[in-house]
Amino acid sequence: MALLIRDLQRAVPLRRARLRRDCQILRQILGLGRFDLGLICVDDRRMRILNGRYRGRDAATDVLSFPFHPDLGVGDMPKPLHQDEYNLGDIFLGVEYIYRQSQVHGQDFYNVLTVTTLHGICHLLGYKHSTETEWKQMFHRESNTLQLFNRLTGSNLQPLTQNSF
Repeated sequence: MALLIRDLQRAVPLRRARLRRDCQILRQILGLGRFDLGLICVDDRRMRILNGRYRGRDAATDVLSFPFHPDLGVGDMPKPLHQDEYNLGDIFLGVEYIYRQSQVHGQDFYNVLTVTTLHGICHLLGYKHSTETEWKQMFHRESNTLQLFNRLTGSNLQPLTQNSF
């Protein structure tokens, strides 16, 4: 199904082709190719507004996920009953924030963007990282997915949540 990428920011030049390719590979690995997914790229100002409105935090962040199926158990696949339910949800990527973090840590911006996208997809699939147990589940899923991604693409990507606990 469809992968929609909207670039609503001007802070960081963005090549959507690389993001699209990497996201399609992630969707394939996770068995989500039949589901629609929206990626919306925003700047710090817009991300701060969204983070304040939906999470009560007045700060920019790297990713916010809005699942179409909010009651999924950890790692469960959606079970659509109708064609219009083949939707995972939307992921807002704070590309200005992600770019700044990639520069601070000396990492490739697009690699960090890909890992952040995977992190957002995991949130759409019910994963969280508020407790150590939740973090371990999410880290395991991200690690396994990135191992397959790395084999397919020759990359060496690591999970975002690597040092959370």
